[in-house]
Amino acid sequence: MKVVFMGTPAFSVAVLTALAARHEIVAVYSQPPRPAGRGKAERKSPVQVCAEELGLPVRHPVSLRTPAAAEDFAQLGCDVAVVVAYGLILPPAILQAPVLGCLNIHASLLPRWRGAAPIHRAILAGDAQTGVCIMQMDEGLDTGPVLLRHATAIGAEETTADLHDRLSTMGADLILQALEQLPNLPQVPQPTEGVSYAAKIDKAEARIDWTRPAAEVDRQIRGLSPFPGAWTLAGSERVKLLRSHLVQGQGSAGQVLHGLTIACGSGAIEVTEAQREGKRPTPSTDLLRGFSLPSVLS
Repeated sequence: MKVVFMGTPAFSVAVLTALAARHEIVAVYSQPPRPAGRGKAERKSPVQVCAEELGLPVRHPVSLRTPAAAEDFAQLGCDVAVVVAYGLILPPAILQAPVLGCLNIHASLLPRWRGAAPIHRAILAGDAQTGVCIMQMDEGLDTGPVLLRHATAIGAEETTADLHDRLSTMGADLILQALEQLPNLPQVPQPTEGVSYAAKIDKAEARIDWTRPAAEVDRQIRGLSPFPGAWTLAGSERVKLLRSHLVQGQGSAGQVLHGLTIACGSGAIEVTEAQREGKRPTPSTDLLRGFSLPSVLS
């Protein structure tokens, strides 16, 4: 098929690579380079970097709502557009241009966790499973009918980074299946019950409240890893906690029981990976060498 690919972050790269091996990618749309890092130099998106390595033409319009943008897209004459975390709302003119429409790869079991941060929210909420859906896009926010879906259990110690990588690979496999079966796949409308929205993660959610139950603190650590990273104060230093699991233990909230085993409002967690300010992430055993924790974290 002649495919237009539309995506921006690292999650989308596996999909682009898989599609390019099987289909003709006539154009890649991605968010434009933006200032990043200490020097604020412009940084290309992971999708743009991948596309250029594959020798694919890249476009990054600021808006798709202009007549010129719609005309440029229509002239590509694609069979289908595949959209994965692109970052722009597609107006009707874009949605209607491909012969077989626009397909979205969404990292949840729709209608649960429509929106911007479905992987984070699934772990934060303690969901037992999540998955990937291939959706025929309409004008709503992740409201279109579902063509294919694949569920997977969320591991007891899985972080957002871990699940992100698994679902990215699943999405790449599933979109290839979908394209092989188009246009004969049934379009299953999403149920009206069970709708939830995955709001964008706010950094204000990242500070750990040790008075909460251990299960909630554990999900916060894993759900916000690696970004923005759940954090606590060890004395006057902010430390990000990146991996954890539940353990037996009781104490006052925030009390360091031993090593990096911390008491919560009820129960305890053991932190297995953390990051000091200005340092790289490290296993907790390495972090504790030459770093004296206070008796209570806050």
